[in-house]
Amino acid sequence: MRQLRYAAEKPVVLGRNISHQRAASHALVHYGSGTVYSFIPKNACTTLRLSLAVANGCVSDLDDWTWIHQNNGTFQADLRDLAAAAFTFTVLRCPHARLASVFLDKILMRGAEYWDLFHAENDQLDHDTLTFRDFVTLMLKPGRLRSNIHWRPQIDFLVYDDYDAWYTVEAFAAAAAGIETRAFPIIDARGLSRHGTDQVALLEQGCFADTPCLELAGMRRGGHLPAHGALYDDKLATRVAKAYAEDITLYRDRCGAAGLSFPDIELEDEDSRRTSQ
Repeated sequence: MRQLRYAAEKPVVLGRNISHQRAASHALVHYGSGTVYSFIPKNACTTLRLSLAVANGCVSDLDDWTWIHQNNGTFQADLRDLAAAAFTFTVLRCPHARLASVFLDKILMRGAEYWDLFHAENDQLDHDTLTFRDFVTLMLKPGRLRSNIHWRPQIDFLVYDDYDAWYTVEAFAAAAAGIETRAFPIIDARGLSRHGTDQVALLEQGCFADTPCLELAGMRRGGHLPAHGALYDDKLATRVAKAYAEDITLYRDRCGAAGLSFPDIELEDEDSRRTSQ
């Protein structure tokens, strides 16, 4: 039996259960195999949503890839789909790497997410001097951790307590092979947006936590960017780990610690987190 993670969270009509509806809105169906895929923003979701759109017969090739951005809800699972799914999977990502990816993509490139923060700061944000450490501080202000889907904790997007397969971005080749065997073919869309770090050479050495966006933009034009882990020092890594403690615990429990950027960080137990909130 498939157990819905948030369905019984509150004694309300399921259609008014915000946590469930949020997670269900990110559960997509492949009709040919009866697969339900829970997509999590910044977790290879462009590749997977495009692959699903092709497999469901709505898109024919890579030239139509932007179609997916206007159709996030087109393949949304209903309650029957969720209960009767033949195969379920999701793709997790190291929380540190996911947040660094948001910064190097959405913030450095002045996407909508940057402008949301800009306006939240009363239009007083200076992009040129903004650093990754500054971004983390802004994002962790009260009420902001869950204000944007790209840095919202991954656990919020999970419609089930358990999935038939838990894949990771860090081992995506294995994930793609598993999905193709049980669900639908995978079309690699990483090069389409041209915002990913796969388009540049990654700098593994040094710490770039306090490197301003103006300098990072220049590095990008020169074909280089910091690797995700190089955006952190120990203090910043610990701060992010505490903010995303549930995601890190989930990753460790379901996928092991090997894919985590900082596998040795000690997390507070659940009772301690509740006391500190």
